[in-house]
Amino acid sequence: MGPIDGEDTTAAVEQYVVRLAELGEEAPADEIVRALLSRAVGRLHLLCLTVLYQSYPRLTHSPLNLQAEELLSSVVERLLKALQKTRPGSVRQFFALANQHMRWELNDLARRLDKQTPDVALLESLAVAPESSGSELSQNARKILDAIDGLPDEEREVFSLVRIQGMTQAEAAEVTGVSTKTIQRRLNRSLLLLTQSLSELQFDQPSAGECDT
Repeated sequence: MGPIDGEDTTAAVEQYVVRLAELGEEAPADEIVRALLSRAVGRLHLLCLTVLYQSYPRLTHSPLNLQAEELLSSVVERLLKALQKTRPGSVRQFFALANQHMRWELNDLARRLDKQTPDVALLESLAVAPESSGSELSQNARKILDAIDGLPDEEREVFSLVRIQGMTQAEAAEVTGVSTKTIQRRLNRSLLLLTQSLSELQFDQPSAGECDT
């Protein structure tokens, strides 16, 4: 048997991808999907290691202490469901799909972590409003994080990468496999949607003596 991440893996994955693409959308695909994931698991594990430790290192520390094997398990579970309906047309598209679900899983974990420990810096980075009192900040933080959770998948992914994880738009484009213009468009849309959904947030207003006359 050849090396797990060599040309043999690419060729085997390609065969399964072709067989999967030939199936009708309504045809049962469990057997092919499981065989495909089994053959690709070594490369998926390597991808998990790379993405987790290069782009999301804080998730590997307390309190999550996330391991690549745990991430791999979650990604495989996601792909088992996604590949029942999605038919990648090539090996590249298959791994792009895996990368996308990997990012969504990591972004969901990062958001849950931030939701447990709301950060004033996060609120400031959203440019939604200045600091307010402690109790009001906590209430507004929950609303903001809920609004982020409610974004469409692609917009939520880009918002998390750029505004929460601190990546540049070019870096986000590289890891998601789309153009910088697409990243910019999704980020702008995410900010528009957040502005609309958070328009009713109440913050402390300056007193009359603090206003310019």
